[in-house]
Amino acid sequence: MSKKLALAVLAAFSSAVLADINVGVSVSATGPAASLGIPEKNTIALLPTSIGGEKVNYIVLDDATDPTAATKNIKKLIAENKVDVVIGSTTTPNSLAMMDVAVDNETPLISMAGSAIVVEPMDAKRKWVFKTAQNDAHMATAIVQHMTDKNVQSVAFIGFADAYGDGWYKEFAKIAEARKLKIVANERYQRNDTSVTGQILKILAAKPDAVLIGGAGTPAVLPQKSLKEKGFKGLIYQTHGVANNDFLRVGGKDVEGAFLPVGPMVVAAQLPADNPVKKSALDYVAKYEAAHGKGSVSSFGGHAWDAGVLLNAAVPSALKKAKPGSVEFRRALRDALEGVKNAPAAHGIFNLTPNDHQGFDQRARVMVTIENGTWKLVK
Repeated sequence: MSKKLALAVLAAFSSAVLADINVGVSVSATGPAASLGIPEKNTIALLPTSIGGEKVNYIVLDDATDPTAATKNIKKLIAENKVDVVIGSTTTPNSLAMMDVAVDNETPLISMAGSAIVVEPMDAKRKWVFKTAQNDAHMATAIVQHMTDKNVQSVAFIGFADAYGDGWYKEFAKIAEARKLKIVANERYQRNDTSVTGQILKILAAKPDAVLIGGAGTPAVLPQKSLKEKGFKGLIYQTHGVANNDFLRVGGKDVEGAFLPVGPMVVAAQLPADNPVKKSALDYVAKYEAAHGKGSVSSFGGHAWDAGVLLNAAVPSALKKAKPGSVEFRRALRDALEGVKNAPAAHGIFNLTPNDHQGFDQRARVMVTIENGTWKLVK
């Protein structure tokens, strides 16, 4: 092969590589949030490998539920893998830790975490950040409505001693105050704690009608188990951060009777036929269970699937303006994500705007209770 021909082949190869869309992923596949991160990781394997005629590569890293590791991951994905967009992370603290790196490198970040603080208030930093999990404020409204329907007058809160717990308390307290619900206790615990006896005794002393647990994954079992052991007879609420089978498995009889808001996908088969999310939710459920078995699907994998929905909707528009692998493409992709409209996903219908980088409305939530070890739609 002549030197001239070799250079031409190399140039063509380089161009082909440049045309690939590289998606970086950081999930908490180990550590305290593993029960959330594993189904997310499993779902990445189900996302489209081609969008707009271009090949899509996914580079998946584990951040072990550690914000420092999440920061290292996004730096590696951007510097070494030259990704066009990053999906991650599983938890709010990890997502917040990744934001500065995303902004500094003008790389869109699609978080799968729950707290509204990831995308609110909108500012120069959050301009580059999107999220697929319903905001805590969105879900808190459903909880407060259910509490008032049940004639709850007073409520205690116990949540994670991090951004997730703080975000949930802030949003819940705001809505509860507006609805004349009295908050009589506000307690915190660490995700890896093995006892919350002291906090629960304080809550019981306040004699609330209901308790809201602001936790996620299997670590959210601990406060409810302790409440049951200490004889609490009031209503217990959890957040959408527990909507997976590991929570049910670990919690067993101790989590029976809890109420929580979830994305429609969690109870897709129980939704009425006219529910606007039922078809898109069942589509994801079918694909995940085909790969991992009946009953294996969880709310959190749905957040990863919905990141794929956003990319599928936005990438074709970005491709009209620039080639993958360039800052121009990343900027165009950010703009396109912000303009996604009427995109049916596993958890709702996306309608994003410059001031709303989550994009769901009331169609993205339903209330369920835990009955006989399964999720039951509250009608």
